[in-house]
Parts: sequence; C-alpha cells; structure tokens
Amino acid sequence: MKKDISTLPLIEAFHADDECPFCYLERAAEQHAISFILGSAYMEDYIREKTDEEGFCRHHFKMMYDYGNRLGSAIILSTHLKKLNEQLEQQLQRHTPQKSGLLKRMKRTQAAQTQAKTPLGAWLDQKECSCYVCSHFNGIYNRYLDTFFDLYRKDESFRTLFSNSKGFCLPHFRDLIECAEDKLSETEKNDFYPKVSALMLNHLKRLQSEVSWFVEKKRLPQQR
Repeated sequence: MKKDISTLPLIEAFHADDECPFCYLERAAEQHAISFILGSAYMEDYIREKTDEEGFCRHHFKMMYDYGNRLGSAIILSTHLKKLNEQLEQQLQRHTPQKSGLLKRMKRTQAAQTQAKTPLGAWLDQKECSCYVCSHFNGIYNRYLDTFFDLYRKDESFRTLFSNSKGFCLPHFRDLIECAEDKLSETEKNDFYPKVSALMLNHLKRLQSEVSWFVEKKRLPQQR
C-alpha cells in the first residue's frame, strides 16, 4: 500500500479501528486547529482576522473553553464579538420588515424554516453555520474523500483494509455514496456498493447488539 503525505492520514485512520475513520480524521483536525489557535497563533493578525470573521460553532467553542487557555479564548472572543456587533448593527439598519397579509398570519408557526425569508435571516443562518474549526476540516475533507476513492480504485490492500473496517457514521456514509457516483465507473460501483452496504448493515446491527447487551446487563440485577 502506497504511503505518502497524502495517503498516510487516511490509512492510519482505517488502522485505528475506530467506529468511523472519517470521524477519527475529523477529531484529529479539530484538536490540531484548536491547539494551533490557542498556542501562539491567536496573536497573529491574519489568524485573528479569520477567527473574527468566522467565529466558532457551540461545539468547538466548548472545546476551546475546555482546552484550558482561558485568556487566549477570551482575547479571540473579544475581537470576534466586536466584529459581530459591527456586522449586526449594519444588518439591523438595512432590515425592512416585509408586508404582512392575513394568510401569512394564519400560517402555523414552524420553529425550523428551510429557507430564510429576509436578508437578516439569511445573514443569521450564515453566522450559525460559520466556524473557524469546521472550516479547517472542511478544507481538507474533500481531499480525504478523493484519496479514499483513488486508493479504492488502485490498491487491493486498501480495499481489503476497507472491507475489514467497522463501517462509517451515517453523515460520512452519505458522503461516500454521493461521491462514488462521480468517482467510480459502473463496474467499480457494482463492486463498491454491495461491499459498503454489507459493511454498514453489519456495523449498525453490531452497535444495536452491543447496546442491547448493555441494557440487559444493567436490567438483570434490578429484576432479581
């Protein structure tokens, strides 16, 4: 199996015997990004420009808080909030309420809307999805997917490693299925889809069995 700077992280992730190799890579990327910005990088102007603009999702800000550099996190947050306040003020000044009609007022309220109805709502949607750490992983994730299919197509030992893996989480399984449509030939799809389907079914059945075993183990002493 060819190991170089482009293939080694993915191969190591499959050898890690994790529940999902791509989740393994994602956690590694998260830790790297947070260690980087809370090391000395947060004092660099170009890094702060990025964190000021992108901010952090709640998951990764919690990871930053738990990292331990409270002063570094506070410095990053202070200038990000300054930037956010400036942008919010501009958005509010531009916001014009839409005309309301009787039919609109009679519609049942839905907490989760599929599409923003106003520029202000669209801006808030964008801010909710914006995260420096998420962007760091998303920037390399597509390369991991490309590397996966390149190895799958050309390397028999990697196909064996893939077949012996535990499977994937559902979001990363979805991405593999979607990418396979473009990356694989018809013959390769006929080989890949049955393998990955069997892998996922066995994966979820194994998880179900393990959780059911745990439930029964905890339940039995209470029934005695």
